Amino acid sequence: QIKESATLTRDVLEQHFSDLKGTLKKLLDERLMSLLQEVDVIEQESIKPLDECQKLIEHGVSTADDLLREGESAVDGDVGTQNEKLCNFTKKALHIQLDSLPEVPSLVDVPCLSAQLDDCLLTILKNQIFRHGTVASRPPVQLEEFVEKPGGILVRWCKVDDDFIPQDYRLQYRKSTASHFEDVYVGSETEFIVLHIDPNVDYQFRVCARGDGRQEWSPWSVPQIGRTTLVPHEWTTGLEGYSLSSRRNIALRNDSQSCGVLYSKAPTYFCGQTLTFRQVLFGIETVGQPDRRDSLGVCVEQQNGYDSLQRDKAVCISTNGAVFVNGKEMTNQLPAVTSGSTVTFDMEVVQLGPCSNEGGNFKLRVTISSNNREVVFDWVLDQCCGSLYFGCSFSYPGWKVLVF
Repeated sequence: QIKESATLTRDVLEQHFSDLKGTLKKLLDERLMSLLQEVDVIEQESIKPLDECQKLIEHGVSTADDLLREGESAVDGDVGTQNEKLCNFTKKALHIQLDSLPEVPSLVDVPCLSAQLDDCLLTILKNQIFRHGTVASRPPVQLEEFVEKPGGILVRWCKVDDDFIPQDYRLQYRKSTASHFEDVYVGSETEFIVLHIDPNVDYQFRVCARGDGRQEWSPWSVPQIGRTTLVPHEWTTGLEGYSLSSRRNIALRNDSQSCGVLYSKAPTYFCGQTLTFRQVLFGIETVGQPDRRDSLGVCVEQQNGYDSLQRDKAVCISTNGAVFVNGKEMTNQLPAVTSGSTVTFDMEVVQLGPCSNEGGNFKLRVTISSNNREVVFDWVLDQCCGSLYFGCSFSYPGWKVLVF
């Protein structure tokens, strides 16, 4: 691991500084071209009136030379033509102004170009470059735990650098066969349930953090493999009153007049004789009009003909917060289910009597949580249950439930 990470770090550093060199050279070249263009513009704009002035002076000098030669020719000619040439010379000389010159700007008004280059740029760049980049012997955060979920994995991570003050965490994952990681969570929590995980497939995870008040992310943690063997929870298809997502983990109560209980496709919530079992989460995304018959819960078996889970061999919570066990309402009540609510079912199995093929006394210790409040009770059954169904029922359209 040390040699592999050292080699990777060298490659990252070399590539980064190579990219910086190319970028800096490009920026310097662009700045140089910009300054040279400024010189060209100033030169062209400043030299134009001087060029015009020079042309006027040269034209006047040329005219004076021509007039001088014409006067010499008139004086040197014979007597017959001399008078005529002198007359023409005199007329031309009267019309030419030889004593006027165009206005020439004073020397202080003529631009004199120069370049001002501040040498402190090198000092600033030097200081910034010498502080750019760090090499860490270990990342400030590491992956801590993977917990299997139906069709998902609960990933937990922790801070291992006591001096590091995290502001945000960033979790990425990829299939073992994929070449690139992708972001799955950015936030301040230290755990996240990654959904849409294929069962019995390896996934690689890594996490990094951003220090308080900083923009750059820390080095990535050591990548670790996580997997789930639990098949994803799915709602059963075909019930007229509900529309399902493509993965069948989201159920939407549509505006059909048909009503009834929507059950899971299979009894995928397992209750065994281990110490603790955690049931599925019901994330309420949107809500419709509540009704006292509404229900979210678990049951021993599918029973058609009911319009609610408020019946025998089922435990559930209504959207108004009432808790029902085998069809009877408890005195304890939870907060009402509203938009954004999450309801959780946790169960611990306690066997009261011998469990055989003929059945036996069976008790589940159930904890239902909603909006940071919970109720705990014992659910006594007359048969052993290796697994349970989950279900929901809503009287009015608009409810949208994600199960995972």
